[in-house]
Amino acid sequence: MTVIRSKPPATLPASRPDGGAATHPVSITSHRWQFRGQSIHCLRATPQDQSPVRDSRRRPPLVLVHGFGASTQHWRHNIPCLAQQYEVHAFDLLGFGRSAKPTDLALDTTFWRDQLLDYARERVGRPAVFVGNSLGGYVALRAAAAQPHASAGVVLLNPMGRFRCEQGRTEDRPFSWAANGLAAMGLALLKTRVFQRLLFENLRRPGSIRRQLRKVYVDPTNVDEALVDAIHRPTLDPGAFAVFANILNMPAHKPVDEWFAQVRAPLLFCWGRHDPWINPVPRLALFREAAPDAKEVILDAGHCPHDEQPEQFNGVLLQWLDTLNNTAVA
Repeated sequence: MTVIRSKPPATLPASRPDGGAATHPVSITSHRWQFRGQSIHCLRATPQDQSPVRDSRRRPPLVLVHGFGASTQHWRHNIPCLAQQYEVHAFDLLGFGRSAKPTDLALDTTFWRDQLLDYARERVGRPAVFVGNSLGGYVALRAAAAQPHASAGVVLLNPMGRFRCEQGRTEDRPFSWAANGLAAMGLALLKTRVFQRLLFENLRRPGSIRRQLRKVYVDPTNVDEALVDAIHRPTLDPGAFAVFANILNMPAHKPVDEWFAQVRAPLLFCWGRHDPWINPVPRLALFREAAPDAKEVILDAGHCPHDEQPEQFNGVLLQWLDTLNNTAVA
């Protein structure tokens, strides 16, 4: 595991297109794509100038995968920068954003894994770097494990998922029987339709969205109205509650050990060290053991480092992508 420590924003060269505002024009197009009969909202971004376009065709495309409740809008501070040098794709996972919200499909990470792999095959057409945050990180990891030839690299930003050794740890604690009993009662309540509806109505309120984001962003600057609206608006779509309830009823995810063992592509971890959901710092040894050849960057951010500290994340990602390009040329 090679660790790259991040630098403060002030040390990033302002003249370089490595994370700041766009210095060259890019073309961003929105389109629809059909996946198993469902309409998926997608974005594709490329450089406008001919020379960068030619260069981008020699580099691996990027496919960005958002987390739970988010959408392509969560890459708002990344796509304009990355697309100056790379062909960039992003889409809304089925059930989120501007993609369809079916009421009769059992959505899970296997379904979204297949969505990513089909998109890469049909719309990208060559091995791509999968970049995923939270739920999207778990999906990207599963996709790279399922079809190693489809991925030129994997970038995980505070990915969701637990290791096998982390499951069932409460059994070894004093009074674990009581904790397990309370957990079972809570899980049973969570499965009831009435409670799910009450929870959905509360969580989708703009004020609730804003409060939850402020809990997982160390610097709340980018917790703005545009981000809150991007999460709130899709919850008003028909089928949004059915998707939410379906996700609450999903079976437990398989431990990430299984997927890391199958990944063959170069791997980059980008950690927001202050994430209260993933709690990465105490768990870093597990990830380093599972992926000893991966590179790692640790930012003073929360659950969404790409949106909270986009300049630093974009710079680190472009630096890592340069190592892939240099290796490919060699």
